[in-house]
Amino acid sequence: MTESPSIERFAEHEFKRVLCVVAHPDDVEYGTSAAVAEWTDNGVEVAYLLLTKGEAGMQIPPEECARIRRGEQERACEQVGVSNLTMLDHPDGMLMYTLELRRDIARVIRTFRPDAVVTGMWDVEAPWALNMADHRVAGLVTADAIRDADNTWVHPELARVEALPKWGARWLLVGGRPKPTHGVPVSAGSVSRAVASLEAHEEYLAAIPGHPAPGDFIPEILAGGGKAMGEDHAVLFRAFDLRGRPAGGQ
Repeated sequence: MTESPSIERFAEHEFKRVLCVVAHPDDVEYGTSAAVAEWTDNGVEVAYLLLTKGEAGMQIPPEECARIRRGEQERACEQVGVSNLTMLDHPDGMLMYTLELRRDIARVIRTFRPDAVVTGMWDVEAPWALNMADHRVAGLVTADAIRDADNTWVHPELARVEALPKWGARWLLVGGRPKPTHGVPVSAGSVSRAVASLEAHEEYLAAIPGHPAPGDFIPEILAGGGKAMGEDHAVLFRAFDLRGRPAGGQ
């Protein structure tokens, strides 16, 4: 198979730490977790930052839902080698772009000091449907917070009060965007672990009428990414090199 020249590979050992920032429990598990499994297998430390507890995701009392979803996310993390999980308390379903939220993300970036930050697309229209409001906010606020984290004079209390000096992550990796620029080839084992990570959200998925079984569509998504790279399976990103020119030249 011939690799598409439009999809680049990251250099070997490009990342030592990767931070995934999403709105809800289960958001990383729709394909991206295969790249996470591949990274952790190769010694990369990966952390998850969830901006909400997912408490509005099921038609049960929010406190009970949050408890269920926390447990399911912890089990999903175990499937792909992630032990660093932070869940913030911003409101599920009503996530707002605020300076407070930008500061909360910048705080975690300065604490964890990643080489790359992964998030989702912030477009209104996603390739598969209309994008959820929380997902749009999470992607856009993360794109701004990554630069906040590298500016001493934005959220200055992080350095002055919390002793967190600025930190500049090199890469912003956005999943789900049209015209991806980079990809992470993943093994069959990582595909299986990605499926298992979504299956860990058992009660949540059971509450969604007609939701397909993870094994019926996650491998297909990853096979589509692989085809673009000349591989069996891959996770694709639109990557922004914050220390160089925009990837893809657009």
